[in-house]
Amino acid sequence: QLQLVESGGGLVQPGGSLRLSCAASGFAKDYYIIGWFRQAPGKEREGVSAISSFGGRTSYADSVRGRFTISRDAAKSTVYLQMDGLQPEDTAVYYCAANQAPWAGRTMGEYTYWGQGTQVTVSS
Repeated sequence: QLQLVESGGGLVQPGGSLRLSCAASGFAKDYYIIGWFRQAPGKEREGVSAISSFGGRTSYADSVRGRFTISRDAAKSTVYLQMDGLQPEDTAVYYCAANQAPWAGRTMGEYTYWGQGTQVTVSS
């Protein structure tokens, strides 16, 4: 069974950092893309970042480029989203998603498997 489990969300002050984790199970070793998406209250879900199978290619939304870093640890079947310089507008439920393909970028419709989401709240 293919499964994604996010963790690492929480409450942080503006300017702070969090690291989200997306643990994957049931996928062929490394042969899947991971995307991070977020949905704020009253807004549509948007693509934040993505990493290719084997980690050679990454993509970031303009709003997070330079502040967020995506990476993957093949040995742990886990993808991370390091979020630095967090701002109140980053507050959202963050989801990781996967597809068994080499690349799909941040196009939501290209992802088949979704985690349950983890809440990130940036507030003083």
